[in-house]
Amino acid sequence: MKENPISFQLKLNPDDFLPATEDEKQSLVVMRESVSFWKDGLRRLRKNRVAMVSLWVIIIVMFFSFIVPLFYPYSYETQVKGANSLAPFEYSIEEQAMRDAGEFVFPHIFGTDKMGRDYAIRVMVGSRISLMVGLIATAIILVIGSIYGSIAAFFGGWVDLVMMRVVDIIYTVPDILLIVLLSFALKAPLAELAALPGFGWINIVGTNLISIFIVFALLYWVGMARMVRSQILILKESEYVTAARALGAKSGRIIKKHLLTNCIGTLIVTTTLQIPSSIFTESFLSFLGLGVAVPLPSLGSLASEAINGLNTYPHLLFIPALLISLIILSFNLLGDGLRDAFDPKMKN
Repeated sequence: MKENPISFQLKLNPDDFLPATEDEKQSLVVMRESVSFWKDGLRRLRKNRVAMVSLWVIIIVMFFSFIVPLFYPYSYETQVKGANSLAPFEYSIEEQAMRDAGEFVFPHIFGTDKMGRDYAIRVMVGSRISLMVGLIATAIILVIGSIYGSIAAFFGGWVDLVMMRVVDIIYTVPDILLIVLLSFALKAPLAELAALPGFGWINIVGTNLISIFIVFALLYWVGMARMVRSQILILKESEYVTAARALGAKSGRIIKKHLLTNCIGTLIVTTTLQIPSSIFTESFLSFLGLGVAVPLPSLGSLASEAINGLNTYPHLLFIPALLISLIILSFNLLGDGLRDAFDPKMKN
């Protein structure tokens, strides 16, 4: 039968109506793999090379700060006789004689200080102290700031008004002056407490460092509180919060299980960025002599001790200063990477 060239009748092929094969079905699936919030954030973080390099730098610094001192042949407080102010990889007269006799003497990698103490182990222990102070102080800031800010935002009204005015007042308190006053005010009570069994660690830590922790607990949480408050003000209007209230959930449970849980990404990023700030504050106070007690070192106190011999032994100042800069830079870059990875607005 001859076909009409101007006909609008569809040409049907029976093969077009056969059921699709499994391969054809899979070829039409274009949906992304369903992943959790954490898995998606870590996947995005791994693609950020700068953040990953910073993370590895932090891991290496922590390894040399916490693990290597356990096996290092020198102690941070041991004074080597005749080894005062040695240059890197230099030996004292007695150590050189032992080497000439065929004995193995572990080198002073960074030299020694003016009291004959190995400088490499003091830098490692100093970085450990600075990292511990930064992490502990940041944990204190996170706990106090998140609780305070979430309560102020959740209840709102006059509660929020009064609590935020308290935050404004705390912003005006000079922190260094408070640390100096606390150092003198706590000296006698802490000395009596250190004499009791089980409190000998107070003499090791020192009143200055304890006063630093107290100041962090009193003053430095206000920035975290404001950030958490801004997040909770947005989240508390969500439907799941209204549903939780309708089901009779208490305010504490709503704050803990719903509000703080849903801003955990922002808390992680803010906490990571707070760590370098805490480390810098501790190093600065230790540089001024308001940090850890002698002979326990920190990076700030090492730089302060080396400032007088800058012309003669410049490496004693440059090594802790560079390490402080490296740690702070690595945490800042890691914080930027975490922000890019866990911020929903930056997903592509």
